[in-house]
Amino acid sequence: MLTRARKRLVAGMVALAAVAGVTTVAAPAAHAARGCGVENVYSAAMHRSVPVCIVDGGAGANKPTLYLLDGLRAPNNNSGWLINTNVANWMAGKGTNVVIPFGGGGSFYTDWERPDPKLGVNKWETFLTRELPAYMAAKHGSDNKRNGIAGLSMSGTSALNLASRHPGFYKAVASYSGYPTVTMPGFTQGIQASVSTMGGDPNNMWGFYPAGEWFQNDPFLSAGNLSGHYVYVSAGTGMGSKYDSSITPGSANFNPVHFAQMVPLEVAASTSSQIYIARLRTLPLHLTTRITPDGDHWWTYWQDDFKQSWRTTFAPAFF
Repeated sequence: MLTRARKRLVAGMVALAAVAGVTTVAAPAAHAARGCGVENVYSAAMHRSVPVCIVDGGAGANKPTLYLLDGLRAPNNNSGWLINTNVANWMAGKGTNVVIPFGGGGSFYTDWERPDPKLGVNKWETFLTRELPAYMAAKHGSDNKRNGIAGLSMSGTSALNLASRHPGFYKAVASYSGYPTVTMPGFTQGIQASVSTMGGDPNNMWGFYPAGEWFQNDPFLSAGNLSGHYVYVSAGTGMGSKYDSSITPGSANFNPVHFAQMVPLEVAASTSSQIYIARLRTLPLHLTTRITPDGDHWWTYWQDDFKQSWRTTFAPAFF
């Protein structure tokens, strides 16, 4: 268990990292070779169409569907999954629809209590669990029985939250460097700071903490709903990277600014994820964890984690 001093340290790092490091998880708003087709799906709840990149799982009906959510600064015209990974191409031929919505930056992919002057109307939970699945069933043969959801950083939290709130819809879920201890001191403030960094008012999301719907959207508190499910949780300690020596102290090209941007986020994610994992270990579910002794808050690790989670979590749940 964490000591009180350690908890205070983590709390401070989360709040700081939410402001100082969020730019590092952003995918540039550039177009990439997608490996999937973009379709506009209308959301009556949000009063607009949402671009969605879809890898069709092949001919026929009754296919499983895997939803992939983007990070805090998700652009409206692309996804970090397409810009920074080869996941869409890698999933081709695996008999599974892969669905990658564009946008949602700063929204935590949840239904907000009120429209926001900056971030607009956010009803992502409704879109992801009702509107988009209906579209996928009608247009791409999703069976809407074998569903999975995955996310990174901000959306790692979101994926676990959605799966816990809709355990009858999702069979499997994966979080890469997420923050599933939403209402623990420090992590709440980090989430509020993240929304504020994107220009949104966090009080419009789940209300005024500790009132509102904060506790109803905490994956740690609702972990019991995942009993019988397949769950994957990963994070790195932030102590160096096999992909990026600029964050490794003592290396020839160590960059202290880069270190400050990348490492606190991953240290906090690792701490939150390990607290959450301890809770999951008390439950009857299919759990895979990957807490590495290195790792920074970036896509090179999340691509690796996704591929492992496909083999250990999503494929076993679907087939």
